[in-house]
Formats: sequence, C-alpha cells, structure tokens
Amino acid sequence: MKSRKIEFKDAKGGSALAIRVTPRSRKNEVTQILSDGTVNVKLTAPPVDDKANKALINFLAEILDVKQSEIEIIAGEKGRNKLVSIYGLNSETVNRRISGLLSKSK
Repeated sequence: MKSRKIEFKDAKGGSALAIRVTPRSRKNEVTQILSDGTVNVKLTAPPVDDKANKALINFLAEILDVKQSEIEIIAGEKGRNKLVSIYGLNSETVNRRISGLLSKSK
C-alpha cells in the first residue's frame, strides 16, 4: 500500500487535521489515511454523552505526546467527521508522528 501524506494545515499556534471516527471499536487506533488525507481513527468509546469526543482527545494527546488541553475539536462534534486543532505542533511533526504509528502497525 502506497504511503499517503496526511493533509494537515499549519495554523497560527499549531496545526489542524481532518479525522473520521469509528466509535465502539475493539481498541483505540489509527487505522489508515484516506485518499483525501483524512485520518481514520477507531475508538472504544460509544458516541453518546460526549464520550467519543473525550476519548478522541485523550487518544490524540497520547499518540502525539501533547497535553489534552492542546487539542480541540473545532468542527464536527456531533458527527463522525471532525476537524481537530493541535496547538504547539506544526503539521510536519503531526504527520511524522501519525505516519510512524501506521508504519509500526504493519
């Protein structure tokens, strides 16, 4: 499978990325980068009472090695497709860390 570059955008204080969430999965994991650059993330949390959003923030903070307070869902809080802002990391660093996870899982 050809490696795809994640479509991150540099912003004033960090970067933003598109994420597609699949809730109620077996485990929390980044599964793939879709053809449009969206990062596909599976979460164990259900999509009720904001549990999946909280789980997404916790998971991203862990894999990107940032504080939870540096991650914000800026669009798509009620749906599977989300736009997430990561403060303090540029797009190249985020790309490298997520791509590294995908290469380890193969």
